[in-house]
Amino acid sequence: MVVLSKEYGYVVLTGVASMVMVTHLAIKVGKARKKYNVPYPQMYSDDPENGNIFNCIQRAHQNTLEIYPAFLFCLAFAGLNCPRAATGLGVVWIISREVYAHGYSTGDPKKRMRGSFGNFAMLGLMLSTFNFGRQLLGWTGPRMRGPFRQVNV
Repeated sequence: MVVLSKEYGYVVLTGVASMVMVTHLAIKVGKARKKYNVPYPQMYSDDPENGNIFNCIQRAHQNTLEIYPAFLFCLAFAGLNCPRAATGLGVVWIISREVYAHGYSTGDPKKRMRGSFGNFAMLGLMLSTFNFGRQLLGWTGPRMRGPFRQVNV
């Protein structure tokens, strides 16, 4: 039987919060479909007047879904090793996706960059996941010498 730390509950709740965020973005796309008259299964609008706004709202959701499996994987496995760090990075990523979607939804794609701070959170999750795998395999890495690291010889 696998025993998880009590703090892993924070990781689980962060995963739930991410599902709420993805659902929120999906609802925004659904409302935009009605508002801009974009029927299913059409992915994008070709309306020259308002199509760009719908397309930006839809792309914000689609782009989030493209990275979402990697986010969940990294959140789950980084959380096994460092649940508090993974939770913090996960919450930052979730907030960044909302900021990203809000900026993108204006119809000006450049405003999506306001949410780019989430890339640092995702990078942190990826590195934490890599570090956990490295620890499980017993890889210690090369011995470093220098003013900031002591090496016992």
